[in-house]
Amino acid sequence: MTISRREMIKIGVAAGAAMSLPSVLRAQTAPTAAGTVRMVMGDLQVFDPIFTTSDITINHALAIYDTLFSLDSSLLAQPQMVGKWGVSDDKKTYTFELRDGLGWADGTPVTAADCVASIRRWGQVDPSGQLVMERAADISRKDDKTFTIALKEPLGLLIDLLGTASGRPLFIMRERDANLPATEQVTTNIGSGPFKFNEDLAKPGSSFAYDRNQQYVPRKEPASGYAGGKVVKVDRVIWDNIADQQTALAALQAGEIDFLQTPPADLFSVIENDPNLQLEVLSKTGDNYYIRINFLQKPFDDVKARQALLHLIDQEAFLQVLSPDPKYGRSVTSIFGTGTAYSNEENTGWYKKGGDPEKAKQLFKEAGYAGEKVVLLDPTDWHEGDNASQLLAAALQKVGVNAELAPMTWGELSSRRTNKGPVENGGWNIFISSQSDYSLGNPIGASFFLANGDNAWYGWPKSDEFESLRIKWADVETLEERRALARHMQRVWWDFVGTVFLGQSVSPTAHRKTLSGLIATEGSYRPVWNMQKA
Repeated sequence: MTISRREMIKIGVAAGAAMSLPSVLRAQTAPTAAGTVRMVMGDLQVFDPIFTTSDITINHALAIYDTLFSLDSSLLAQPQMVGKWGVSDDKKTYTFELRDGLGWADGTPVTAADCVASIRRWGQVDPSGQLVMERAADISRKDDKTFTIALKEPLGLLIDLLGTASGRPLFIMRERDANLPATEQVTTNIGSGPFKFNEDLAKPGSSFAYDRNQQYVPRKEPASGYAGGKVVKVDRVIWDNIADQQTALAALQAGEIDFLQTPPADLFSVIENDPNLQLEVLSKTGDNYYIRINFLQKPFDDVKARQALLHLIDQEAFLQVLSPDPKYGRSVTSIFGTGTAYSNEENTGWYKKGGDPEKAKQLFKEAGYAGEKVVLLDPTDWHEGDNASQLLAAALQKVGVNAELAPMTWGELSSRRTNKGPVENGGWNIFISSQSDYSLGNPIGASFFLANGDNAWYGWPKSDEFESLRIKWADVETLEERRALARHMQRVWWDFVGTVFLGQSVSPTAHRKTLSGLIATEGSYRPVWNMQKA
């Protein structure tokens, strides 16, 4: 009988983590203390949540910053830093007063000027913020605790936009930090949130530490989604960067870490059979995996090449590597996901089980593809993303595309994807990413939907027709009108092919049973308050 390497890993991990745990990890990761939670969340390289939309950066920001409003478990925007707010009779002027007790980690008070500067910086790059800035006549400080947003015309979605959990949430920074252009990174890590970033314990590439902010005053409401009281019940949280997921799982079994954000999907059974571990779905709506395509470079500057990708993909095959347990995965064809109120089947005739490689080959030929190198950014520290990238490269090669993998960590990918240049100058053609299903119900707030070329999210898709439909969303009042608009938007999207789906997965996290109080959300961002350790 021949035993595969993967089966050997399963046997080794199940038999005993102590024997499989490398000594280098033992030196870096001591058994966790009662007041300390050690988590494997990913490779944090960018600290500014306005500069990037990477989940790991947003998770970092959730720990150290705070927001004016936050979405609760029912997806309703609730006051967070705001104590009181009101709107004028003509619905054009909103007045916000900060609640008492807000202070920065450097000991200075949070002021209205900080909020105004933060809104303006957010408005430079985030689609929700861009809409606010477009509709605003003035955003100004009234006194130290009060500011106003005066609109040119009513915008009923304003509070929802200020509390968005899609794209780049509106994290409030110190005025001096928020005065930096959104294209320049803030690196000071001084927030007013429930945790303080511990600079002394920072080990870039290895680990980062967050200490309970003793001066933080949580709201009195119970924790709910991203809203409510952000009560910290541990002394310190440490994020260990363990790139190999099998090594991370061994550390979890040995009790040397407490939480693993992305356990290997093909080792779920090992976790389920361990009496000390638990799989728990914290992102309730799941994630939709997709190919992000660079519209600026050949061959995907031609719509026929993008359509070729649409026909090439066999979602069932990709789900085997993204979510091998069928109870966690499913196909997805709507740009509004599978569980939102706007999911629909408009213009989805391209979908075919098994894909259609011959149609893909024909479309690449019609696009004039001449053998140019196609570079796929391959995140080797994300097991499922790495496997999916390899599967995609193989599928492209089978239809005659000169596909080449560029291995790197997700942190390195987050930096390289900003490069708009050709592949010979460090550019790229494709990378794989994911979007929470719930966020696909918000084409105003999710950067995924932007189709305004150079001002769009990475890949820089451009469709004037789609963009004109997207900006109507904020002014459509009824559910049925929005559903009709969603169908029209989807028809246009699949004509110009803004992206290509690989499938949907509800991915559980893994943690030791001694860790409780983890907050489930509709999105993929991970709050670290409220949890406690036995």
